[in-house]
Amino acid sequence: MFYTSGRASLETAYMYQLFARIYGTNNLPDCSNMCHESTSVGLPESIGASVGTASLSDFQNCDCIFYIAQNVGTSSPRMLHDLQDAVDRGVKIVTFNFLHERGLERLVNPQSPSQMLTGSETQISSIFYQVRNGGDIAALYGVCKALIEADDRYHANYAKHVAGEDDKPDHPSEADEVAFAASMASADTKHVLDHSFIADHTSGFEQFADSARSRDWAELERLSGLSQKQMEEAADIYAKAKNVLFVYGMGITQHVMGVQNVHMLANLALLRGNVGKPGGNICSVRGHSNVQGQRTVGITEKPGLVPLDKLAKLYHFEPPRWTGHTTVDACKAMLKGELDVFISLGGNIIRAVPETEALEAAWRRMPVTVSIATKLNRTSVLHGKQAYLLPCLGRIETDQQRSGPQAVSMESSVGHFHGSKGRVTPASKELLSEPAIVAGLAKATLQSDHHVPWDEWVDDYSRIRDAIEATYPDTFKKLNKRMFQPGGFPRPLPARERKWVTPNGKANFLTPERLFPELKISGDPSEVLHLTTLRSNDQFNTTVYGYSDRFRGVEGTRKVLLMHPNDIERFDLKEGEAVDLTTAIDDGVVRQLKGFKVTSYGVMEGSVAAYYPEANRLFPLDHHDPKSKTPGYKLLPVRVSRSNVH
Repeated sequence: MFYTSGRASLETAYMYQLFARIYGTNNLPDCSNMCHESTSVGLPESIGASVGTASLSDFQNCDCIFYIAQNVGTSSPRMLHDLQDAVDRGVKIVTFNFLHERGLERLVNPQSPSQMLTGSETQISSIFYQVRNGGDIAALYGVCKALIEADDRYHANYAKHVAGEDDKPDHPSEADEVAFAASMASADTKHVLDHSFIADHTSGFEQFADSARSRDWAELERLSGLSQKQMEEAADIYAKAKNVLFVYGMGITQHVMGVQNVHMLANLALLRGNVGKPGGNICSVRGHSNVQGQRTVGITEKPGLVPLDKLAKLYHFEPPRWTGHTTVDACKAMLKGELDVFISLGGNIIRAVPETEALEAAWRRMPVTVSIATKLNRTSVLHGKQAYLLPCLGRIETDQQRSGPQAVSMESSVGHFHGSKGRVTPASKELLSEPAIVAGLAKATLQSDHHVPWDEWVDDYSRIRDAIEATYPDTFKKLNKRMFQPGGFPRPLPARERKWVTPNGKANFLTPERLFPELKISGDPSEVLHLTTLRSNDQFNTTVYGYSDRFRGVEGTRKVLLMHPNDIERFDLKEGEAVDLTTAIDDGVVRQLKGFKVTSYGVMEGSVAAYYPEANRLFPLDHHDPKSKTPGYKLLPVRVSRSNVH
């Protein structure tokens, strides 16, 4: 199993996937399986792009931002500067989120002398809608329903009432009559929805619109946690904006209906043509700096996403054509004892995956585990029967090879490629770079007749980039020359130009199967709370740097359960009391966490929250989206009981 973290550069990822395929496998799971795979599956079905269509310029060109299910303060703080700049020029930011997070509400910019001296702050969200966890489809459906019904009313009351017959010039050769007729026609096309875009570029609108019209407001309110008035208010703001940027994160993707969440967000964007125009696009916020880029150069279990024929021609071998394992598939094989070797190129898989207790035991039974890492983590020390820990240079460290100091490249969340060069003295002269380690493993493992210049690549990384360009000529044209240009250079995305790489050549309105997940709850449903997992400001993915979540006022521990005051009272609990959490899914396995501190917080009634990755052991491995296999870390039914642990 060849697992990859998003930390790896484009150069290393390209070499790694080539090593795996020459070895004879497509078992290339990666950390993207755990977070944005729902995007990689859902967006291609909707708009023909596996990544968001936004670029940084869209933050300057939009007049409204819909910010959905992503905590900018803890997960992507650098984006706060783009949001602040947008607010300063009058952009409305409409936020839908499970919690009122500090970074989504206001910002005191530490790089602004005036704000630091005066204590003044920027209000980030113009309006904030607190959505029930798992209620995203219902909330977005409500906004779509309000837009469609408002458009229906407009058609019924005003269609063709402005222009009448004046939208056609009596004398087409007369410029003034043509101009007047055009202005009259334009007045008649100012509907709530962008009908021209829908007609020219989309499929499935009528089915989706009929579904939205048929939805009952009471049901949408109950499942979303929002009122009809709030959803109509959001629709009104959206309808009045010209260019709307949609920004979303793992609060959308890490659900058992994550792919359908992505479909719904795309549906809302398509209603007013907010895909493929300046300021009107979709931005899926990723975590690791190159989690998106490694997919672009072939880290995937899906052979259809890789130019296998090109690899075969370049390196004189026959690549495997079968579908490999996702991360969830790899974990299932691990539990069954079917894996012999697991190589981790970065990452901390044992802390990132669900079903923690069972998988930790299975990991120890693994015949061979290999970890290529910059620092020790849980996966490094909880090793297999025979374990190899291969320390490597970090990206900030200088990388000196035979041809001189090296640079690497990566792809940002907004689909731009850019270079990176380390400037810090390495921790040890003995450290090898990631490309050197991958090349060394490949040379020691593979036969020598595959025409891969491993040594030459390690001597000079620009040659790896030449190979990347030869494999993906349209995507990486002049990579070596362009990687350090200011702002990087954009990845070609046809959807940005309203070219839809879908089977029908259109962007697709896709109607969700249901509004809320069907969960196999054990026992009395009235005693069940819905758990979501969170990250703190002092952690990055699975790495926890401290025990001070200052944005939420949680100090000294991460073993906390955030609860609504009414739920604390309903379960006869007290602030600070220790409780146990038990998974309330009926699959015959008991999963429990003990001794979590009850903490009153502004979660929605019926919901609770705990920290990731500590709460991962509560999540069954099968609790994932059926298409993307992304774990449903944002919604799990649990029971809470008084604990005997203090």
